[in-house]
Amino acid sequence: MGTPALDGGLIIGSESLTIEQLIDVSRHARGVSIAPSAVERIHKGRAALDRRMADGDRIYGVNTGVGGNIKFELEADQAVLLQHNIMRHLSCATGQPLPPDVVRGAMLLRIATFATGCSAVRVELVEAVRDLINAGVTPVVPRYGSLGASGDLMPSAYAARVLVGMGQADYEGQRLPSTEAMQRAGLPLITFAAKEGLALINGTTFMTAIAALLWHDARIVLRAMVAANALAVEAIQVPAVPFDSWVHEHKGHPGQIAVAEFMRAQLEGSGVPVDPAVQSCYSLRCTPQGLGPAWESLEDGRAVIEREMNSANDNPLIDPDTGKLYGAGNFYGGHISRLLDTWKIDMAIIGNWGNALMAVLVDDKFNRGLPANLVPNPGVNSGFKGMQLSVTSLTCAIRQMAGPSSIHSLPTEQYNQDVVSLGMHAAVTAMDALDCLRNETAMVLLAAVQAVDLRGGPGTLGRGNRRAYNLVREDAAFLDRDRPMEHEVFAVAARLAELSTSASVS
Repeated sequence: MGTPALDGGLIIGSESLTIEQLIDVSRHARGVSIAPSAVERIHKGRAALDRRMADGDRIYGVNTGVGGNIKFELEADQAVLLQHNIMRHLSCATGQPLPPDVVRGAMLLRIATFATGCSAVRVELVEAVRDLINAGVTPVVPRYGSLGASGDLMPSAYAARVLVGMGQADYEGQRLPSTEAMQRAGLPLITFAAKEGLALINGTTFMTAIAALLWHDARIVLRAMVAANALAVEAIQVPAVPFDSWVHEHKGHPGQIAVAEFMRAQLEGSGVPVDPAVQSCYSLRCTPQGLGPAWESLEDGRAVIEREMNSANDNPLIDPDTGKLYGAGNFYGGHISRLLDTWKIDMAIIGNWGNALMAVLVDDKFNRGLPANLVPNPGVNSGFKGMQLSVTSLTCAIRQMAGPSSIHSLPTEQYNQDVVSLGMHAAVTAMDALDCLRNETAMVLLAAVQAVDLRGGPGTLGRGNRRAYNLVREDAAFLDRDRPMEHEVFAVAARLAELSTSASVS
C-alpha cells in the first residue's frame, strides 16, 4: 500500500505496496509515512474495538488468553499486562540473527497490515513502528522459532518488543540494548494497549519479507546462470540454432520463451565459428526448456507475494466500517510457504544445471579441444578441478535444502495450532539455498570466461556475452597456473549480491 511521498519517502496506505518499494525501504533506507486515508481507517478500526470493549464483549486476545488459553477470561486490569506478556513468553528464539533488510522489510509489512484498519490498533502504535524504520533502529531477530501458522509469532515478537524496551537492536553500526538504542535515536518507549501486542505478532510478515527479497535476488542469480550457459555455448563452439524463437514459440511456455530470448541477446553479434552438424549436450542445448520453468515460477511469484504483502493477516480482524469482529486464520502462511518450497526445487534444478555445465567445461572429453580442467599445462596444474568439486558440493547442499518444509507440520500449542505452514522454515532454507546457488553460479561464470580465453579471447563474443565476460574479468584474472581462487569466487558472488541490492531486473 505505497506511493512515493513528496520528500522521496514512501506513503503507506494509499496504493498497493510493491516488492520494489519494500526493497527501497529495507535495503536503501528509504523513509516511510502513513497516508491520511490510512490514518482514518486505523482510527475507525480502533474505535470499533473500543466500542466492543465498552459493551463488555468477549474478545480473543483482549479479555481472553491467547491460543489454547482462550478459555481463560481476563480481568480488565490484565488486558495491558497480557500484551507485554506476549512478548515475554515468546522471547525464546534461537539461531543467528536475520539480515537487517529482512527485519526492516517485515516492519514495513506490519505497517501495511495496520493501514487496512482491520487490526484495531492505535495510530500511535503504527507511528512508533514507522519511527523505528525511519530512525534506522533495527531489532535483532533470531532465525528460529516461527511455525508460520498463527503467523511469524516469535520473530515478530523480537521485532516488536524493542518498542517497550526489551531485547536488542542495531543502531548506527552498534548492537545495543533496546532501551539504549531507542534513547540514542530519540525515540520514546511505549506501552501496548489492549490487542496491540497480539496484532504486532499475528501475521506472515517475516516469511513474506524474505520471499519478496528472494524474488528479486533469485532472478539476478538465474539470469547469471543463463549468462554462463550462453558463454559456454560460444566457448565450446556449438550451434545457437536451439535458441531460435521459432522453436520456443512452438512449445509455448512463457518462461522457456523468455530464457531463449535472453540467450539470443547474449549471443547476438557472435563471430564464433561452429560446426552446424554438432548436436550439443542437453546442458547447452536445452537451457530454455530446463531453466524456463524456474524463470516462469519466479515471474508468477510476484502476484502471490504482493497479495500477501497487502493483506490483512491479523487475528481477530475487525471491519472498520461495520465493527464486525472476525476470528479467523489470515495469519496462516500457506501461500508463501508453498511458493518458497517450489522455489527451493527450482534452485536445486538450477544447481544441477550448473553442475552439469561445469562438468562439460572442464572435461577434455566433452569441451571440444579445450585443455583438461581449463588450465595450460594440465597435470602439474589442476586448474578448475578443485572448483568443480566445490560446485558439486554446493549442488548437493542445495538439493538437501530443496525438501519441502510445508509438509512437515506438527501439532503444537495445546492442539490449537494442530496444522502449521512452516513458512518461516521454508524462508530461511530458501535463503540458504540461494546463497549456495549464488556461489555456485559465480564459479560456473569463472569457468566459462576461462574457457572463452582459452578459445582465443572475447573478441568474437556476442554483445551480451562480452558484457558478462567483462564483468567477471573485473574481479578475476585469467588462470595461467594454479593459485588460490577463493577471493575471486567471493568477489564474483559479491558482485551478484550487489546487483541484487542495486539493479532493476527486467
